[in-house]
Amino acid sequence: MTTLRESFGDCRIIVTCGPGGIGKTTSAAALATAIATNEPLRVLVLTVDPARRLADALGVPGIGNEPLDVELAGAGTLSVAMLDPQASWDALIRRQAADEETAERILQNVLYQNITRRFVQSHDYIAMERLHELVGRGQWDLIVVDTPPTRNALDFLDAPTRMADFFSSRFLKWIIAPARSSVTSLAAKPLTYMADKILGNQFLTDITEFFLLLSSLYDGFVERAREVESLLAEESTKFLIVSTPEPIPTREATFFNQELQKRSLRIGGWLVNRMLPAELNLTATATGVAVLAREEMAQVASLIGVDVATMVAARDRMVAITEEYTIVADRERAQLAALAAGDTPVFGAFTAEGEIDTLQGVTSFGQRLLSAERVLKFD
Repeated sequence: MTTLRESFGDCRIIVTCGPGGIGKTTSAAALATAIATNEPLRVLVLTVDPARRLADALGVPGIGNEPLDVELAGAGTLSVAMLDPQASWDALIRRQAADEETAERILQNVLYQNITRRFVQSHDYIAMERLHELVGRGQWDLIVVDTPPTRNALDFLDAPTRMADFFSSRFLKWIIAPARSSVTSLAAKPLTYMADKILGNQFLTDITEFFLLLSSLYDGFVERAREVESLLAEESTKFLIVSTPEPIPTREATFFNQELQKRSLRIGGWLVNRMLPAELNLTATATGVAVLAREEMAQVASLIGVDVATMVAARDRMVAITEEYTIVADRERAQLAALAAGDTPVFGAFTAEGEIDTLQGVTSFGQRLLSAERVLKFD
């Protein structure tokens, strides 16, 4: 039977995605840590989720834009990084600008500073650009990427295409045309006059200068956007969908699974996280509950020194709780069976509560994830 690790084989990039609040960041960190522990690979885990939970999951403070090595006793090495949108944008501009003067003019432009600091869409693109840049360094054999929650993750995937489209858009050509042509400038004078009155002359000047400077980076930006698209489509890149068995996270994950398939992107697996322990599905559990329900409580109460009524009440409560959990566990198994009927490989992960506060705990959880077997059917 195929394990989750086998499903991802020798891929170079694993992109984890799914709804928020379902343990996606922890799963990404755990997988990376366990792989680096088991195999002689250089592994990097990169989070672009602005919630900034990766440091807590790995027990490593001070994670930033540049990869930080984690002390790990294992066969490989582990590094971690967290996207800093502003620092990444600044570095990209410096790499792509024709000269230092052009780079500085863009970096000092007020509109540039506002867009790169405040607009989420700019973060989506720079996250993909950052992944491209880290892959290009050639320092890691495997990069595990922790993405924002589902809907934002789609923006993350589509950002390269939107960036390429923007650079060839009519809007960009229109906004910079007055600065390039006196004829166009004359024709646009009524519009620019109104804009001056409404927005202020300096604001319009900043906009025009910004887009004019940005247009000089057209070839570099479009080329890199296409390279990022190609990177996601490579055979060495696979996606891991993470959800929990509950209906709402499952619906969101199902939607994302469909969107990935529409884009012809490779899905290595669907991890259903935070399931109830497997023991609650065993026949022995049901048998034990049935025996407990029929047990004569008078003798038990006498042995432990409590009154019979207290013992009966405790017994009844234990039976009720166990039966409730068994029902939930059965429902989760049915959910897994339904998901496994699709084309995407499905893996179940039992809850890791109480064991992920330390690096050792994260590693232990990761080992369980790697060895999780693909769900085929239930007898």
